Amino acid sequence: MPPALHQPRLATSETGSRVLTVRSAKMVAAEGDDARAVAGRRAFTIVEAVVAIAITAIAGTALLLALSSSLASTTETVDRAQALGLARQLMDEVLGNRYMEYGCSPYDTVLTAGASELATKTRRLYDDIDDFNNWASQPPVDPWGIPRGMDDGVGGTRPPGFQAPGGSLSDWREEVSVYYVSNSDFSARLSPGRTSDYRAVEVRIYRVDPERGPRELARLRRIVAYVPPLS
Repeated sequence: MPPALHQPRLATSETGSRVLTVRSAKMVAAEGDDARAVAGRRAFTIVEAVVAIAITAIAGTALLLALSSSLASTTETVDRAQALGLARQLMDEVLGNRYMEYGCSPYDTVLTAGASELATKTRRLYDDIDDFNNWASQPPVDPWGIPRGMDDGVGGTRPPGFQAPGGSLSDWREEVSVYYVSNSDFSARLSPGRTSDYRAVEVRIYRVDPERGPRELARLRRIVAYVPPLS
């Protein structure tokens, strides 16, 4: 009797072991298939990798071009705003003077500063509008010849901490022209030797590039008239 009872237990144990062994093999096979499927989904082919790199490069190039264009546009805007300020400052200086020199005709055909005024090589002795004709300076300077950004407006220089960085306007240029215009059409410049009751004052600000030459950043034009004194 004891052997008969023991034999079925051995058979049951062996059968169970075989079933477990078969199930384990199936599970391993299934896990292998799942792993290969996951690996297949996560991997990239060489073509896909090259395409992804190309798209990234194109997008990066476009972004850098946009940033470069934005920076250039910002710099241009700042330059033009600064140039306009310089032009207005110089125009105010010109228009703050008399129409003509004392004792001279309002219809002089030669518009220029006198010899003593030109001798200083500055504008500190300019006292009438025609003195400014053909004025040009690089860099822009104040009436005493002190570079803009360093001047204090009264013939001296600012404290070092309030001065613009050295050479910041070294490639900037200011020019002034004064000429007669038609009585009936202020946009028409008269030829040399002809006069009228009206003069145009024109101020121009440039930034000079050593390779590309001057680039105009601002231009102002004002018309002034001669009004005879009442008799």
